[in-house]
Amino acid sequence: MKISPSILSADFARLAEEVALISETADWVHVDVMDNHFVPNLTLGLPVVEALLKHSALPLDCHLMIEDPDRWAPQYAEAGAGSVTIHAEAAKAPIRTLRAIRAAGARAGLGINPATPVEPYEDLLGEIDMLLLMTVEPGFGGQKFLDVVLPKVRRARQLIKGRDLPVWLQVDGGVSAETIERCAEAGADVFVAGNAVYGADDPAEAVRNLRAQAEEATGEG
Repeated sequence: MKISPSILSADFARLAEEVALISETADWVHVDVMDNHFVPNLTLGLPVVEALLKHSALPLDCHLMIEDPDRWAPQYAEAGAGSVTIHAEAAKAPIRTLRAIRAAGARAGLGINPATPVEPYEDLLGEIDMLLLMTVEPGFGGQKFLDVVLPKVRRARQLIKGRDLPVWLQVDGGVSAETIERCAEAGADVFVAGNAVYGADDPAEAVRNLRAQAEEATGEG
């Protein structure tokens, strides 16, 4: 069970300090890159990621919600990101791009929106290290978790298990103390949490509690 707090909910003016708050308890730092084209929001890009890499003790989990991931994704991997996820809906040459991410030394992820079925991408599972299932419509933090995605999480876990692949299954959106157990029970093992971490009085403790809930839900605690 891995917790990847999203800095989309952090104070952008104090990113290095905000990341330091979770450095002892989190596994990754989730970085939402949005271009105001693929999603209706504009956040940060490669220069900020490059700067943050100099100050983060945790690997960066870069989630590219952008229009042209085939062009930009390899650059995030080359910069030093630990994981780079592209969206199936945006990539025009996903296999080439996923292989380029891996070749640059990062874990390759494939993201899928709530209304996008997972089955058409089963043949790509061997090309990725992580499958990200959005549990809200991408674009903004603080949205309500979409329970309708849970059956897809279960199906995705079965697809991964059926191929006996070491692919992580990540859920992103509305993950909190109220929803993480359902996600874990459905088969997720990597959890992106924004407001649930950075909206807490003690972000480090919030991460610790979320992990404990996920582990308890699956009997791993």
